[in-house]
Amino acid sequence: MFWRNKAILAKIETTYGTDSVPTGAANAILATDVQLSPMEGQDVSRELDSRPYMGGQPTVAAGMFAKLSFKCELKGSGTAGTAPAFGPLLRACACAEVVSAGVSVTYNRISTAHESVSLHFNVDGTRHVLLGARGNAVLKVSAQGIPYLEFEFWGLFAQPTAVALPTVTLGTQLSLAPQVGSSANTPTFTVGGVTLILREFSLDFGNQVVPRMLIRSESIMISDIAETIDMRVEAVALATLNPFSLAAAATTQALSLIHGVGAGRICTLSVPTGQFQRPSGYQNQDGIVEWPLKMIPVPTAGNDQLTLAFT
Repeated sequence: MFWRNKAILAKIETTYGTDSVPTGAANAILATDVQLSPMEGQDVSRELDSRPYMGGQPTVAAGMFAKLSFKCELKGSGTAGTAPAFGPLLRACACAEVVSAGVSVTYNRISTAHESVSLHFNVDGTRHVLLGARGNAVLKVSAQGIPYLEFEFWGLFAQPTAVALPTVTLGTQLSLAPQVGSSANTPTFTVGGVTLILREFSLDFGNQVVPRMLIRSESIMISDIAETIDMRVEAVALATLNPFSLAAAATTQALSLIHGVGAGRICTLSVPTGQFQRPSGYQNQDGIVEWPLKMIPVPTAGNDQLTLAFT
């Protein structure tokens, strides 16, 4: 078996925990850094104590689930108004998808009615199926690096089966090259209306994913959400932006990050009310002072703490 021979398929479920039967032609995901934990759970000891001899205790496997993590290149579908291939994955990370035909696809957070996906992971003829899968995502952009969405999914356990590798259609996921983080490809990064020089940026969706293995109900649930933003920027004069006073006063600031150039390739992250956390100090890079900063996207009316739009 060769590790390089693998495929990931993902499709939104109509009924929770019922296989939506994703296909290689319509639901393939181009990913990197793939990791599978196929059989998480507990080994419950039988605690036998009336045997007239010593030896290991037999166990019973319980509370089983699977975890699958991987990274997808952060880029649009190449066509404005057409959802990216990883759209179902964002929807299974507590996001709603709003499509404006021919214009944009926008994702915002939701607090109820979280969707789920069926994930099929095939490694050289051995297929692992994760049903009712929900997860978390981390969006990362760095200078001169490929931007990624890093996904981690939990799904209900099913015994792996021998199934031939599917023939996958990757389309623009493969043919459309990602654009690295740079001045040309990342034209906008502002906090509080101030343009900052960015080294690295990370948005953790902060989903609390919980396997609920109860009698008559087994599911993977997102029980809470708490996003965090970490960024490292060149320090500026306090008269321009003062993260210390903003953190002390719990003042919120709008953040905008636009990455990608060309129709169908632009990704816009908007955080209308981000609260600065206490700065942790200074960093010295090439003799230049840089700030490691943290923000919390704060909802106002509810589910409006951020949007991620592809245009």
